[in-house]
Amino acid sequence: MNSDSQSIHFRILEDIAHELSGDVNFPTCLDAALLVRNTLKDPFANLDRVVQVVGVEPLISSKLLRLANSVSYNPGGKAITDLSAAIGRIGFDAVRTISLAVAMDQMLKSRNLASYDELAHRAWSHSVQVAAIARVLARRLGRINPDEAMLAGLVHDIGIFYLLYRATEYPAYRDNPPAMHELLAGWHEGIGESLLHVLGVPERITEAVRDHDHLLNVENPCTVRDVLYFANLLAGSDQEWLPMAIPPDEQEMREADRARYVDLIAEAEDDIADLRSALSL
Repeated sequence: MNSDSQSIHFRILEDIAHELSGDVNFPTCLDAALLVRNTLKDPFANLDRVVQVVGVEPLISSKLLRLANSVSYNPGGKAITDLSAAIGRIGFDAVRTISLAVAMDQMLKSRNLASYDELAHRAWSHSVQVAAIARVLARRLGRINPDEAMLAGLVHDIGIFYLLYRATEYPAYRDNPPAMHELLAGWHEGIGESLLHVLGVPERITEAVRDHDHLLNVENPCTVRDVLYFANLLAGSDQEWLPMAIPPDEQEMREADRARYVDLIAEAEDDIADLRSALSL
């Protein structure tokens, strides 16, 4: 990266670093997700309190009901229309995941991202696919909470969305795809990790997000990080966001890792469809 490129990115990165160390300039939709997450972090929060908080955000409520009635959570086909019953069925972990997913989806649909609509939707579609595959892989392995794995998949590229959202405020990125791509490739991981810390996401998920693009030597996957790594590979990876080309020998190892669980892709199709339906994608 030359000095001209660095100077283009200096202002936005300085501004974001300042925000992430103080009051973050969250879109309104993320504020709602943060309220839900903070409520769920309270060890004394009961179902009634969670229903009360979630109920003030109609969009999150409707998505939770839709997910609770999906095949993955309702194999018996017994439909429910009550929010309390829905949250009781899917659990608090899924509420955390869906509230943040809805917030990211709303950020994606904001006018700020209109200039980067195709790029943003491609990244979000990839995130949803990674999330569903991660949930299925965690379920198969039996050692990782499937909903926690799904959350890791949904937020693993949150840095991309936040950078896109903020970059629209800076003239240097208007009608300048090379500069935007360079910004995303160079900093989406670090920005995403910092943002997840601010959002109060558990450290094990933050660590998984930080490492998801890095080659791992894992014989027996047993952590959220391991699951996210394999799910990312199975979803087709997101190599266009990597800062440099992958060496042939490393690419060969990645393909070998992918082949270990390639049969999982077909198994995850229903989960991918359920998640897309729940989020109205």
